[in-house]
Amino acid sequence: MNHSLGLIIESLVAVLLVLTIGYCMLLNSRLKRLKADEHSLKAVIAELITATEIAERAIGGLKLAVRDVNENLGNQLAAATQMSDQLRKQLAESDGVVRRLSRIASAARPITAPEAASEPAPAPVPAITAEPVRVSSAKAVAAAAQAFSERRRTGGLAA
Repeated sequence: MNHSLGLIIESLVAVLLVLTIGYCMLLNSRLKRLKADEHSLKAVIAELITATEIAERAIGGLKLAVRDVNENLGNQLAAATQMSDQLRKQLAESDGVVRRLSRIASAARPITAPEAASEPAPAPVPAITAEPVRVSSAKAVAAAAQAFSERRRTGGLAA
């Protein structure tokens, strides 16, 4: 029994050693995969760091571009506001000039006598082939202004 008990113990130790060797081989293959994954993970981390640096530089460039555009738009907005004010003033002045020209034009029209004003004006004789020509108010104002300037040049009395 001594030999058989020793043989059983030796066999059991041998089986346990075989199982241990098998388990070590399994762990070895898992460690190799882990090493391979570690290398690929290092490569991914390196690419991620590079992409992050590129993104940081791009963000810096965008910040500078936004600052430049903001300053440029601010200057253009200020210039546009100034020009709008100038145009508003010029429109007000031109409105005054048009009013003065219309007063000049009304003053340049011949004044009719009160007796003639109460009587109806004789109807104009229509032309046979053409309709009566209507002068626009702008042309009338321009003609009155020209007449005013001619009177002024010749030393006549104006408005």
